[in-house]
Amino acid sequence: MRHVLSALVQNQPGVLAQITGMLASRGFNIDSLAVGETEVKDLSRMTFVVVGDDAELEQVRKQLDKVVTVVKVMDISSENFVERDLMLIKVKSDSKQRVEISLLVEMFRGRVVDVTHDTLMVEVSGTEGKIEAFVDLMRPFGIIEMARTGRIALVRGSQEERA
Repeated sequence: MRHVLSALVQNQPGVLAQITGMLASRGFNIDSLAVGETEVKDLSRMTFVVVGDDAELEQVRKQLDKVVTVVKVMDISSENFVERDLMLIKVKSDSKQRVEISLLVEMFRGRVVDVTHDTLMVEVSGTEGKIEAFVDLMRPFGIIEMARTGRIALVRGSQEERA
């Protein structure tokens, strides 16, 4: 099962290495990882996606809770949450293909961020499924390069509503 874990951690050097090392030592591959500042100056939010059964993930969550620099860990997979991924993709594009690609970009609510004589660079954000569907549509044009941020996620509603 796919699990989305959200961890509030102290914003200190080495925290990322400590947490990823702990996951690796237990045999978990991280499918996606995003780290960024939060509304609290000294805290960062780590959002990572791993695959494993519920019992294994509960054990990992408990181990993460014991790490001194970890403030809070939640497996938000069973919660009502919003997730997004951001992608930049550069595709081959001659003058005839630009219109077709631009229409697809518009349909996916993306935007063209760079144009050269023979390429288009597009920014698309959304769920993993949306991003994957867009990539599949771009393959016939010829993908030159692609970069993705990894998923970020927040649980819907206020903390009081969830309590």
